[in-house]
Amino acid sequence: MFRQSQEARHEPPAIASPDRTIVWVSGPLPGSVHDLKAARIWGLVRKLAASGVLVLADKGYVGAGPHIKTPLQGQEQARVMQGRNRAYAKLCAPGERANARFKNWKTLTK
Repeated sequence: MFRQSQEARHEPPAIASPDRTIVWVSGPLPGSVHDLKAARIWGLVRKLAASGVLVLADKGYVGAGPHIKTPLQGQEQARVMQGRNRAYAKLCAPGERANARFKNWKTLTK
């Protein structure tokens, strides 16, 4: 969620729906805060678990709980696992595009 861009600024995390609508944006935290820790600080892990919504997240959220789905990890993946990760990436693509568009807004720069 918190990523440092090449210009050394910190981007706030955002949650996007499958239709590319940004539904939540956090306040600022230092760029050194890990993705999962940031989600816990803002109470996202607890709130999303209580909502029952299926959550697709990147590898920064491994271990967040059974309600947050992440791609499989590891260098040597079986073909089945590679296919699963490809399908997972296709499901996540609209949300990733929404986040990319959000992070390019000039109003978020210092």
